[in-house]
Amino acid sequence: MSSIQDHALRYELANELHARPFPQLKAPARAAYLAVKQPEDAANRDRGQDRAHLVALLDRFGAQHPQPGATHYSADLGPFRLKWESHTEFVTYTAISNDLPDRPFDPAEFEVFPADWLDAAPGARITSALIRFEPQAEGVDPTEKLLRWFVPESLAVSEILDGAVIIAGDFRIDPAGHMRFAVFPRADTGPSRQGRILQRICEIETYKTMSMLGFARARRLSPELGATDLRLGALMEAMTAQSEPAEETLRGLLGVNAELETLLSQSTYRFSATRAYAALVDQRIAVLREARYEGRQSFQEFMARRFDPAMRTVAATEARLQSMAERAARAGELLRTRVDVERSAQNQKLLESMDQRAQIQLRLQETVEGLSVVAISYYAVSLASYLAYPLAEPLGVSKGNLTAMLVPVVVIAVFLMVRRIRNRLH
Repeated sequence: MSSIQDHALRYELANELHARPFPQLKAPARAAYLAVKQPEDAANRDRGQDRAHLVALLDRFGAQHPQPGATHYSADLGPFRLKWESHTEFVTYTAISNDLPDRPFDPAEFEVFPADWLDAAPGARITSALIRFEPQAEGVDPTEKLLRWFVPESLAVSEILDGAVIIAGDFRIDPAGHMRFAVFPRADTGPSRQGRILQRICEIETYKTMSMLGFARARRLSPELGATDLRLGALMEAMTAQSEPAEETLRGLLGVNAELETLLSQSTYRFSATRAYAALVDQRIAVLREARYEGRQSFQEFMARRFDPAMRTVAATEARLQSMAERAARAGELLRTRVDVERSAQNQKLLESMDQRAQIQLRLQETVEGLSVVAISYYAVSLASYLAYPLAEPLGVSKGNLTAMLVPVVVIAVFLMVRRIRNRLH
């Protein structure tokens, strides 16, 4: 037996691939589906509240609680089978019953979820749906039923899985507040396959709705981006024309850049999530392997006409926001460079002015030094004369001549002394 050590996450990662089994059901049957999302910052919500809400439902039926930290749960609660899943931004509840009322899509079908329990949900309903599984009758076209149950202009119908099942829906919210989907499986369609179809329909509806949150964000951003774009254009025009001081224009650009970066940080997660959800919608529809039924639009065609343009709007808004942020950043860098160049020129002029002042100061200093030599020499000659007067008579020289002879000697001595002091200071 091998003694190699397993990675700490080996079993956890392997089991994750099998962590969310598909439900099983056999027509005739019905399902009530609910997805709940926190209005803000749902990805960082307290997931303990989601679990507590699930436990509150289970306690009404005396069912076993899920394991701590579980992200999925399935149980037979008696009147219905419950499947619960916790996702990044939302939680879903699917209640499956084997009885099929004569009245299709009766709002009472959603009463499997108690009203007071729904009121206590830690979040808001992002979508809910009633799904009806009715066996295909041999040789009977369900189109007449579908035209009664759904809005004809929005109706999407297709054969899926090589003609084994017919699915239909109009992606409209009915008066009771739910989406409606009809599924007509052939008699030989097994419970596992029908369960997978239920799961795919719920995922398509939920991921489609979550994707549309990005469209709502893009639509709210559009007027703000338009106004900001005008401001950015005016600032760039002022920068080009140099009609305003560069520092003032730079402050305006930095303000616009800060606003755009804030919008970008607030929208990046929503837009990236929208791309991921939209890709899941396309993937879930693709695995159904749709074929056109009676000339009606398929789910894929419905999405191409109604859903894909919204996703392109989201992508265009995201690209516009990023482009504007990059333009503002580039303009700010260019203007900052211009401001730096202008400041360098101003500093150069200031240095030249300081150099001129220094030269003037030096000339003044030299002048002062010359005058200092004269003044010092004057006083030094006076002192030296007083000291030398006693020698005038023995030398046979008058006091005036003696003073005159002392002047050049004293001046030279004072000059040398001042020069020595200046050199020592330098």
